[in-house]
Amino acid sequence: MQADTNVAIGNSPSGVGGKIVLGFSGGLDTSFCVKYLTEEKGFEVHSVIVNTGGFTSGELEKIEAHAYALGVKSHATVDAVKSYYDRIIKYLVFGNVLKNNTYPLSVSAERLSQALCIAEHVKKTGAGHVAHGSTGAGNDQVRFDMVFNIMIPGVEIITPIRDLKLSREAEIEYLKGKGVDMNVEKSMYSINKGLWGTSVGGKETLSSKGMLPEEAWPTQVTKSGQENIELGFVKGELQTVNGKAFGHPTEAIRELQQIAGPYGIGRDIHVGDTIIGIKGRVGFEAAAPLIILKAHHALEKHVLTKWQLNWKDQLALFYGNWLHEGQILDPVMRDMEAFFESTQQNVTGTVFLELAPYRFQVTGIESAYDLMSSRFGKYGEMNNGWTGEDVRGFSKIFGNQTMIYHAIKEATDGK
Repeated sequence: MQADTNVAIGNSPSGVGGKIVLGFSGGLDTSFCVKYLTEEKGFEVHSVIVNTGGFTSGELEKIEAHAYALGVKSHATVDAVKSYYDRIIKYLVFGNVLKNNTYPLSVSAERLSQALCIAEHVKKTGAGHVAHGSTGAGNDQVRFDMVFNIMIPGVEIITPIRDLKLSREAEIEYLKGKGVDMNVEKSMYSINKGLWGTSVGGKETLSSKGMLPEEAWPTQVTKSGQENIELGFVKGELQTVNGKAFGHPTEAIRELQQIAGPYGIGRDIHVGDTIIGIKGRVGFEAAAPLIILKAHHALEKHVLTKWQLNWKDQLALFYGNWLHEGQILDPVMRDMEAFFESTQQNVTGTVFLELAPYRFQVTGIESAYDLMSSRFGKYGEMNNGWTGEDVRGFSKIFGNQTMIYHAIKEATDGK
């Protein structure tokens, strides 16, 4: 199988030519794509990396140098951290979105942000082709292809790894033959880091049983004991951590991650349905996202009405699933985002939490919009806004139709 793959690479026709934009991470797959597209297909490759919070400035510089060493015509770095938040993460918070009540959509949301930025770069460069390094086995291929088909119709999508059905070993062998030593050893765990969480894949996630061991998690547990923190929200967005204000919510997210990550909070394994119809498991750590979502939801339960909460829950379930499946550009998403935005007008206040190793809990909230106000009564103790007679009459009217139903059913069934 590997030999056949190598023959296919060697015999691939060249001279297709033209300008192509490649979504580039600097890893094995996209490094292979550069060499293959330039030397086998004759393309002028323009690489672009979209940073959604997973790279340091030093790492980005090394990736750029690597791209040029491989032979790209140009390389661009897009800082998409803030746009990633503004366009996607903000609405995941507003909707309290956790897929299957577990996963904060760390990678799926990130891939869509990257796809959108790559498509914009294609427009900017005027390229007639676009490429990505996805295999044929996962969700990312669908997300990238779908965004490209919508945003840059007519631009041909080329996916060497998927089309050639390459193994990792075949890619390494090909690159060595081109004088490129990636110095890659097959790691036991694959890591994908971004602003909204880090995914972790390994042998334990390939079957239906098994938990990732301690050493597999990128953030090790170095904190013990308990720690109290305060999160300040303004119209649904995290603005302060322990009273410290930030210019943009992304900075607050990073601050919270620094505080909570070393407790080992936010670790779990997500089991879900892929876009292509198979079940999959993936480990993830997302201390800040999980704390923010739970804190935000706790605040909402105090300041929103019953039916606001009810409809938010229903829309958020669909929104999260549709986003996961790559449908970020469906106009119905804008409609739901407008609803989410409207519900956040009074979601302002402070949420108090307690952190400890591997867990956290919300201990309370303070908000000027708190509907749990003692001016109107204390649940289970006393009321100030109604009398016992009011409740007696309300209860009779509220259950009137059901009372009629049972009375008629009993009379009819008894005949």
